Amino acid sequence: MTGEFLIRQLADGDWDAVVALEHDAYAADGLSEGREALQSRVRSSPETCWVLEQHGAVRGYLLSLPYPPLRCPDLAAPEDGAFASDNLHVHDLVLAEELRGRELAAKLMEHAQEQAVERGFAQVSMVAVRGSDILLRFYGYRAHREVALPASYGRRAVYMSRPVG
Repeated sequence: MTGEFLIRQLADGDWDAVVALEHDAYAADGLSEGREALQSRVRSSPETCWVLEQHGAVRGYLLSLPYPPLRCPDLAAPEDGAFASDNLHVHDLVLAEELRGRELAAKLMEHAQEQAVERGFAQVSMVAVRGSDILLRFYGYRAHREVALPASYGRRAVYMSRPVG
């Protein structure tokens, strides 16, 4: 990524910033899962988790992991291990509030798509929360309303997927 922003792999020293960003984004809606759960997801696939850096500071992140199609992690529980799957599940994408609306989320999603192609995944999935399913349709995601999601996602959550490429 050019300019003042850099997308790089999440490192151990990034956790305080990641946890703070996650809390700021989700705590008010009861969707914050905390450090232990977030770290468990990264442990299962560290090579598919990235941060958005600006002038040396973590200003956003995207956590993804291989996960069986039509399933997703439960926000209320950490991961027990890794899955072998051709589905890359984007578990979480957060930007610092003042960076929202600048197409940086799209840049992170494009990066995840490129990495999914390079790593041989067949599809990318995610759970849309707080009405973001409307936007994700523009990026080629299809809603799977038949998928029963863990209650931890809230009542408006929708499982979505799209083919890689």
